[in-house]
Amino acid sequence: MRLTILSTVLFAGTALTAVSAQAAGELNLICSADVVICEQMQGDFEKSHDIKVNMVRLSSGETYAKVRAESRNPKTDLWWAGTGDPHMQAASENLTLEYKSPMLDQLQDWAKKQAESSGFKTVGVYAGALGWGYNTEIFKSKGYKEPVCWADLLAPELKGEIQIANPNSSGTAYTALASLVQIMGEDQAIDYLKKLNTNISQYTKSGSAPVKAAARGETGLGIVFMHDAVAQTAEGFPVKSIAPCEGTGYEIGSMSIIKGARNLDNAKIWYDWALQPDVQSRMKDAKSFQLPSNKTAEVPKEAPKFEDIKLIDYDFKTFGDPARRKALLERWDREVGAVAN
Repeated sequence: MRLTILSTVLFAGTALTAVSAQAAGELNLICSADVVICEQMQGDFEKSHDIKVNMVRLSSGETYAKVRAESRNPKTDLWWAGTGDPHMQAASENLTLEYKSPMLDQLQDWAKKQAESSGFKTVGVYAGALGWGYNTEIFKSKGYKEPVCWADLLAPELKGEIQIANPNSSGTAYTALASLVQIMGEDQAIDYLKKLNTNISQYTKSGSAPVKAAARGETGLGIVFMHDAVAQTAEGFPVKSIAPCEGTGYEIGSMSIIKGARNLDNAKIWYDWALQPDVQSRMKDAKSFQLPSNKTAEVPKEAPKFEDIKLIDYDFKTFGDPARRKALLERWDREVGAVAN
């Protein structure tokens, strides 16, 4: 009897050890960047670490909703990339964990400021300005004038020629919404978007989808982060990227560890790894042309440079605030989304 009990205890202990060892070798990650860079990051990490990455690709808006819904029983360890506003919102709602990476001192000021303003619950991993990309062949064949300002997108001839994502699911589109509010004022921005709605053929789920559609000739123009337009040009498509003349906002693509992460140590390993200069220098190989957050990482020659763009002083803290974001999205739903074509 004693031998049977001892054997059972030993078996249970062995099984527990095996489960623990297996758990220590895993990382549950959500990636909110383009799928190509997501897969490259996953592959590079697994080659250099004995950790299996279970990766899901979701937009930043979808990720925030998932993390919030699962807050009592988190199924995600780490959230990499995607616009900073929903990362900031998650931080303010205590859905993410404070972590000060030893890599912080190597980062650009804008990346460190993102960390500081969130209480070190998120950090900047890349940055990119908002603009659009248009199909030069379509515009030439139809005789459209090149749109260089936000106002130009309201031209009657562009009816049905523009795509932008839905700001409820897409961080890109929320950045556009928040940028226009900061440029024009809220009432004027909503009025502008109501007028723009006439020219919108589709509100996509993904932020980069509009310019991919433009590249394929399915629409004339996509409102996106400029580096997503540049990526299509690099692929050989007839896409030209534009930074709007009135000024524009920008994203700080961010990274956050989920509070209650089951594989916390592995999440920290990825976090530190993803901030290394050699890792960020590799992003261009996946046609990701953002500005890297590590000061010594190689800046892709194709990347739209901030010094060449009229940037607004984008207020990440205000527009990442849960109440402000909720109110703005509800107004968009009520006054713009509800009358969408």
